[in-house]
Amino acid sequence: MNKTLIASLFAGALCVVSPAMAQNPRPFVVPELTSWQGGKGNFVPSGRIVVQDSQFLPAARAFAQDYYTMLGKNLIINSGKPQKGDFVFAKAGFAALSKADTLGTEGYHLNIADHVTLTASQPTGAFWGTRTLLQLSEQTQSHAIPQGVTTDRPQYALRGFMIDAGRKYIPMDYLRQLVKVMAYYKMNTLQVHLNDNGFKQYFGNDWAKTPAAFRLESDYFPGLTAKDGHYTKKEFIDFQREAATQGVDIIPEIDVPAHSLAFTHYRPSLGSEEFGADHLDLRNPAVVPFLDSLFTEYCSGKNPVFVGKRVHIGTDEYSNKDKEVVELFRSLTDHLIKHVERYGKQAVAWGALTHADGKTPVKSKDVLLQMWYNGYADPKKMKEQGFQMVSIPDGYVYIVPAAGYYYDYLNCPFLYEHWTPAQIGNQKFEEGDPSIQGGMFAVWNDHAGNGITVRDIHHRVMPALQTIATKTWTAAKTSLPYADFARLSPILSEAPGVNLLGRTLGKTGRTTVEYAHLPLQPNTSLDWFGREIGYNYTVDVTIKADEVTKGAVLFQSPDATVYLASPQNGKLAFEREGYLNEFDYVLPKDRTVRLTFIGTNKETTLLIDGKFRQALYPLTVGSAQVNAGAAGATSDPYAASKMYYQRTLVFPLERTGNFKGQILKLAVSNFAQE
Repeated sequence: MNKTLIASLFAGALCVVSPAMAQNPRPFVVPELTSWQGGKGNFVPSGRIVVQDSQFLPAARAFAQDYYTMLGKNLIINSGKPQKGDFVFAKAGFAALSKADTLGTEGYHLNIADHVTLTASQPTGAFWGTRTLLQLSEQTQSHAIPQGVTTDRPQYALRGFMIDAGRKYIPMDYLRQLVKVMAYYKMNTLQVHLNDNGFKQYFGNDWAKTPAAFRLESDYFPGLTAKDGHYTKKEFIDFQREAATQGVDIIPEIDVPAHSLAFTHYRPSLGSEEFGADHLDLRNPAVVPFLDSLFTEYCSGKNPVFVGKRVHIGTDEYSNKDKEVVELFRSLTDHLIKHVERYGKQAVAWGALTHADGKTPVKSKDVLLQMWYNGYADPKKMKEQGFQMVSIPDGYVYIVPAAGYYYDYLNCPFLYEHWTPAQIGNQKFEEGDPSIQGGMFAVWNDHAGNGITVRDIHHRVMPALQTIATKTWTAAKTSLPYADFARLSPILSEAPGVNLLGRTLGKTGRTTVEYAHLPLQPNTSLDWFGREIGYNYTVDVTIKADEVTKGAVLFQSPDATVYLASPQNGKLAFEREGYLNEFDYVLPKDRTVRLTFIGTNKETTLLIDGKFRQALYPLTVGSAQVNAGAAGATSDPYAASKMYYQRTLVFPLERTGNFKGQILKLAVSNFAQE
C-alpha cells in the first residue's frame, strides 16, 4: 500500500501548530505523557541522529530502522555537534534536569526545539523515548512534531499482558509481533501460559478425551511436548532475547499442580483420582521430583531456556477440600518458589493463599503474586504477609473470547475512566503503594475449538492493550477524556511493520479501492492490496468460472483461503487455522456472478449479484460437534457444554488462487456494506 495514501488518510490527527500560534497543547500519544510544557512551532527532522553516549546506540539504531519502516525516510546516525532538525541521544546530565529529577530505568526526557534531545539514564528509557517520537512522527504527513518539553516516566514498574498458549497454540510469529506491539505502547511484560487443558464437560466428561498441551520442547520428558503446536527451546530462547532488546520481559509459566492434564496424560500415575486428572496428586511422592526436574530443565545451566529474571510456577485453582491437601499445596508452593530461586529467578505465582489458608509457611519475600480473585488471595492479607503483588482482577481485565462469560472485549471506557492497578477487585489501595508492582490483563482461550483465530484474539487485544498501557503508565493522572482517546488511538500504528488488524486501506475514514489491472488471472499477486483486510470490510468480486471443481481456490494468504469450491462439498467457503466454513451456495460455471463478502468481528455475510444470500453468524453448538468440524450442526448433545462457534474471516488478499476462469472486477472497502 502506498505510504503517502495511508498518511493522507489520517493527517492532522496530531495538533501540529504554526510558529505564530500560542503554546503547543499536550500532543497525543499512547500512553499519555505524564508531563508536558508546550513550546511554540514545530520540529522538522533533518534526517540525522546524533548519539552522544554509546550505550544509547542500540536505541538509536532501532529508532532509525523503525522510522524507515513506518515512514519510508532514512535517518543517518552521526556524532558531533547537534544541528537544527537532528535527533540527539544524550545521557542524563547533558539535559537541564534537577538533581532531584531522577529518570530511573524507564524514564526519559524530551526537549523538542529546533533539534530534539532525548535524555535517559538507562537504555530502556531511551528506547521508550523513541516509541514516543515514532508515535508523534507518524501522525502527520510531513512528520513534523510540536515543540515542547516532557519528562515521562511510568507510575507502575510492571505493565503487562498474559496470553494462554496452553489451550490454544499461539504461533511464535504472532508472539514476536505481539512483543513489537507491546513495546510500541511501553508495555514491558508478556506472560506466556505454556500449559493447560480443556474442561472435561465439553468432552463427554472424559479426561482421556479432554485436550491438553504443554507447548515447550522437552528433552527430559520425551513425548510430553504437544504435537499440535509447540516452541523449540532454541526459538523460545531467541524470542526472549529479542523481546529483551525491545524492553519486554517474558515470563514463562508452567501451571501446576492444577491445570496439569498435559502432565497426567503423559504420566497418568501423577494424576489425582480424588480431584480429577487435571490435578496432580500431592500425596504421590513422585510428584515433587517430577516438577523439580521439569523446572530444572528450563532454569538450569549457563544458558537456560528461561532467559529472563522471572519464572511463573502456576499454583492456580487447586482444590482446598480438606486441611491435609491445603497443607500439601502450601508446602509445594513454598518448595517451587525456593526451587526456581536456586537458579537466580524471581518466582511468580497465582494468588491462592487465602483459598489455601493454613499453617505451613510459604516464602513471601521477593515473591510476586498475581492477584486475580480476592476469594483466592485477599490482597490486604497478602500485603501483610510480605508478598509483592500484580493487579490482574478477573472481573475487570479477563478476556475469554466468545465464551459467554468474563469479557469478550474489555470494557475499555470503564477501565480508562475508573481503573488503575491500585484497584484489585473490591479493594482499593493508595496509588503508588509499594506492594503493588503493576497491572496486567489476560486472554484465556478456555473454548479452544470455538472458531476463534489468532486474528480474532488480536482484534480483542488491541483496544485492551492501548487502554491498559495508559492506565499502568499514567494511572490516575490520565487527563485526556475517553471520547478523545477512543477517537485518536486507532490512528496510531499497531507497531513498526505490524498490521495484524489488516488495515490495508488506512486507519480511519471510509475508503473503497478498485483493482485496475483486469481481468485478473489465477495465481496472480495482489501485493498492492496488502496481505489481508481485517474487520470491518467489504470485498466485491465479479467472476466468470470456466470450471468449478472441489478444492478450487479464489483468494489466499499464508493465513487463510477462500475457496471457489470447498474440498469437502464443492461450495463457496473459507478456511482459517483449520476451521472450514461453507456457504450454502455452489458457483455456476460459464456465467458471470458478482460475489460480495462482508466481514465483521461477529459474522461473515455473502451477497450474490447484490442480493443477500447467507450470514455465517455464531452458532450455539455442543463441543463434540465443534471438534468434529460440523459447523452447520444444530443438535446439542451436551446441553451443559455449549460453545459459541465463530465463523469470522480476516479476508486474504495476497494473491488469487488456482481456480479456472477470470476475475472481471475486484473492489475492496474498509467498512461493512450495509
